[in-house]
Amino acid sequence: MTSVVSASNRCNPFLYSVAFSCLLCPTDGWSQGASPSQALDPVVVQSPAAPSARRRVANSGSASRAIRTRQQRATATGAPVASPAGPAAFAAPTLNLTGTSSTGSRLGLTRLQTPASVEIITAETMAERGQQNIIAAVTQNAAGFTAAPAPGNGSIAFNTRGFTGNGTVMTLLDGTRLYVGSGTLTFPYDTWSSERIEVLRGPASVMYGEGAIGGAVNVISKLPLWVPRNQAEISLDTNLERRIAVDSGGPISKDLAYRITATGNMSDGWVDRDRQSNVEVHAAVQIKQTEDISWTISTDYGDRSPSRYFGTPLINGKLDTSLRFQNYNVGDSSIRYQDSQSQVKTEWQVSDGVTLRNTLYYLDSQRHWRDEESYVYNARTGLIDRGGGNYIEIFHDQAQIGDRFDATFHGHLLGMANEFVTGFDVNNISFTHTNNSPYAGASSVPLFNFNPGSFSATTSPTVPGFSSTTNQYGVFAENRLSVTDQLALIAGIRQDEPTVARTDYVTPANSYEKSYHATSWRAGAVYTPIKDLAFYGQYSVAVDPVSNLITNSAANSTYQLSNGNQVEVGVKQLFWNGRGEWTLAGYEIVKNNLLARDPNNLNVTLQIGQQSSRGIEASVGLALDQGWRIDANTAFLRAKYDNNLQVVSGVPINYAGNVPVYVPQNVSNIWVTWAFAQNWSANAGVQIIGKRFADLANTLEMPAYNVVNAGLQWKPDVNTTVSLRVYNLFDTIYATSGGINQWLLGMPRTAQLAVNVKF
Repeated sequence: MTSVVSASNRCNPFLYSVAFSCLLCPTDGWSQGASPSQALDPVVVQSPAAPSARRRVANSGSASRAIRTRQQRATATGAPVASPAGPAAFAAPTLNLTGTSSTGSRLGLTRLQTPASVEIITAETMAERGQQNIIAAVTQNAAGFTAAPAPGNGSIAFNTRGFTGNGTVMTLLDGTRLYVGSGTLTFPYDTWSSERIEVLRGPASVMYGEGAIGGAVNVISKLPLWVPRNQAEISLDTNLERRIAVDSGGPISKDLAYRITATGNMSDGWVDRDRQSNVEVHAAVQIKQTEDISWTISTDYGDRSPSRYFGTPLINGKLDTSLRFQNYNVGDSSIRYQDSQSQVKTEWQVSDGVTLRNTLYYLDSQRHWRDEESYVYNARTGLIDRGGGNYIEIFHDQAQIGDRFDATFHGHLLGMANEFVTGFDVNNISFTHTNNSPYAGASSVPLFNFNPGSFSATTSPTVPGFSSTTNQYGVFAENRLSVTDQLALIAGIRQDEPTVARTDYVTPANSYEKSYHATSWRAGAVYTPIKDLAFYGQYSVAVDPVSNLITNSAANSTYQLSNGNQVEVGVKQLFWNGRGEWTLAGYEIVKNNLLARDPNNLNVTLQIGQQSSRGIEASVGLALDQGWRIDANTAFLRAKYDNNLQVVSGVPINYAGNVPVYVPQNVSNIWVTWAFAQNWSANAGVQIIGKRFADLANTLEMPAYNVVNAGLQWKPDVNTTVSLRVYNLFDTIYATSGGINQWLLGMPRTAQLAVNVKF
């Protein structure tokens, strides 16, 4: 699709000047200002068999910096990280409380040091469990996370802590926030290029700006390698999904390293007429300009033709399992997402106590839908009525250019160790929405053995509907003060100032320009009475738009951002010489300024609504003797509307006390792995999802379900792994999302054979 206004013309010149000045800042001449005795050498990575190289550091530095160095070294080599509290023999990819996370804090804190619920899902864990897409990796591993994927939202939409959708649970790529247009996010999707996925539960606005009251999912890409490594994988499953993936990295010279990953999938799908394909490529190079300055340049590209299955119609309000494999979309339906991201990261270790980082990035998304999305059972005729205004063709043309800069300082304040980071984040986002509104067209087909027809039933022309330009800037700061060796105080604040200008091509009177102001902050403490045992508490304030910021309608633009407050307390511990860990957290979130009808004038909508949730989350990981490993987590919550007065068919109804749509009240994951013989291992995991409701009135219940996945791995030699995996082992029929007329069902039992070779 050709954009109505080119992305380059919409970019703010001031943004370019700020971004490039930050990138050009670390030069050889300026770096000489630091004392040679204080300079830090870069991380030098050697083969595991070679003597280890050490960084030249004038002062010992903080414990967190030592852990961060160990993490960076492991990432550069692809080697596992042993817990500092235990021997490497017991290191497991799921035991990582001492691993640093960039998602919960910009200070490089470990999970134990962070006063929030943060999880790390490593590439090793995802590979072992056969989790080949982001949705599966997060929902099957992270505590309290479920998903409501659909082709309309890009099949990427998470639920956690009582909040659902891309507007309140943010997805990031390498720490860069991807702005959501019309509720849709389409990248990243495949996990092959991911080094790890970091998950933050609870408000994340102080880190990433408005739109993250529920939490954040940060997909971290694989970095260039300084030790050569190559691998390839092929797989085939019973849905005839053919997958091939390659990963290559290593040094080009002493100052230059690279990484290239690529994966391609083709599938016939598990419902009728649902061929799919997926291609993703990730390429990166890392340059050591000096021993203190490094550059990482990367690009990502995804081209996905996903499932065109929009759900199974309910028969008289109930699911008829005989319709499980029927696809009621038109025969020539088409969906395609093309996404790309390019970024330049710069890190300058000015001195032992000062680090500067900058990320300049550009993202582009081109999306197209051409299909029939609504299927309603007609009890009078016994047919499925399609359409009623849902023969839809939509194009999204979205471009985002931005820059993120931060400076970290390590020193002392009043004799106490102190770490401080401050920076800014600027963005320009252009979005054009082209559609065939008012979406005419309708047809009816039998339950079985029908001619799917074609999209030509609609006569509405496809024309540009509206475009928007969003200019956003934010400034942030975070501080950690070590009051004693056992007590640390952590606080952060962020101010965001986005401005949205919308041009409506159909109804020019609906054009507008609106500026928003948002302050997010949090304050917390971590108390460590003994080694590897941490108690924490925090209070945080976050903000969400009433709908997606960059595609707000004229009506919604008149409202201010919604506010959310959270109180969280918890405990984390690494124990048994590094072979076990457990976490426990309790929280309460209250979100207000939601839209609800004025009880004194039902014709008026005000920001008087409120939604809240409170819950408990727990996790445990154990590396046992005889090759056994157990990982389990569970979440119990009570999510409800506190005030949600709406008018339905002219009748006022307050949904106060009802559970928000798609939100289960309990979620659990349990994984067991057993290395039962030399070069052999088996694993099995169960995902336990409680009941949900498909409507605000809570009259249409989506049943609870359990899904079991299992796998068997054999290593005929040190470089080869053969895996047999079975997804949905007991062929459970369950709904992942849907509404009052149709539900999207989960994948049936599927067996997959995969071969991975390292060379």
